[in-house]
Amino acid sequence: MSSQPRRLLRFLPLLLLLLVAGNLLWRKQQGPLVPVVVASEQVLLQQVVASGEVRSDSLVRIGSELVGVVKSRAVREGDRVAAGDLLLELEESEQQARVEEAAAALQQLTTVQRPQAAAALRDVEQTLQRAEAELARREALVLRNQVSAEQVESARSAAASARAQQEQAVLQVKALAAGGPQEQQAIQRLEAARAALARTRITAPAAGVVQTRNVEPGDLVQPGATLLELAREQSLKIVVPVDEKSIGGLALGQSALVIADAYPDRVIPAKVGFMAPAVDPTRGTLAIDLELHESVPFLRQGMTVSASIETGRRDAALVLPNDVLFDVEGNRASVLVVRDGRVAAASVSLGLRGAVATEIVAGLEAGAELLTRRLEPGSRVRVQRRDGE
Repeated sequence: MSSQPRRLLRFLPLLLLLLVAGNLLWRKQQGPLVPVVVASEQVLLQQVVASGEVRSDSLVRIGSELVGVVKSRAVREGDRVAAGDLLLELEESEQQARVEEAAAALQQLTTVQRPQAAAALRDVEQTLQRAEAELARREALVLRNQVSAEQVESARSAAASARAQQEQAVLQVKALAAGGPQEQQAIQRLEAARAALARTRITAPAAGVVQTRNVEPGDLVQPGATLLELAREQSLKIVVPVDEKSIGGLALGQSALVIADAYPDRVIPAKVGFMAPAVDPTRGTLAIDLELHESVPFLRQGMTVSASIETGRRDAALVLPNDVLFDVEGNRASVLVVRDGRVAAASVSLGLRGAVATEIVAGLEAGAELLTRRLEPGSRVRVQRRDGE
């Protein structure tokens, strides 16, 4: 090998070192490599996220109207029932005896007392006819001085007494007649006894799910005590306490999505149906009721759920992630824009705000490159793009 190539090989490491040093110097002059976000138009959702629980909007407390002993129980917690389904049954022997007694009394009235009253009326009418005939005979005889005045007066008294008995018998027949007051009273007593017997069977007043059960067969129950609690069908709702800092955008009718902790793969649509009139001062939260669009069989009262309420939406908005916004005050903020390799400060107007991104309504155009950390305006930088969020 000639001497000239050997000299070139001897200087090759030095040339490489000079090239690397030159590249580093150039990069330093161009500034540090920094990540930037590119402003772009996209869909923006504003949401309020909170945890809550499933509750029943209509909880029916079921009791007994009678004092009695529980004979049998037909349901337990969690059972679904339809309106009219049997829940509990009380001992019915006493009420059954009262029904039989009232039925016997009604039968006694129609088959015995009513015929007896009619027969008694016929007897007193015959007695009255005889008394009136005797009075007429004696009044005729007294004119011929064949009987004394005392005898006439005695006949008149007998006729008056027979007439009074006849009037009393007529009243008794009317009272015992079909549709009369005594039959009506007997029928009412029988109906009341039958109603009391029916109340020994405690049934569901509406369709729903049994929530609690407080009695067992053999227990003595009293009127007014809650024996069962029933959550009406279609009455479940979601109650979420929302931090008062997030309630500004909430409104009735806004759509929401609910996920139960027990069923994380099932999304349940709902809407805001009620907003409490006051904030809880101890927790700083406002109670929001979410109404379900349809019945959800797997939901149970007391379940823990997560809810996201959509409080605003933009289908095509200039959006920036919140981490590129600095000095946010009201609806204004500052951003750091890279222009021609240098950092420049800009002021922007904010619109709809989301949990991770915000709408820019003025001060910026799509395609602008923005820093995610603070650098001095005027600094030279090299950019490393990432998609807008």
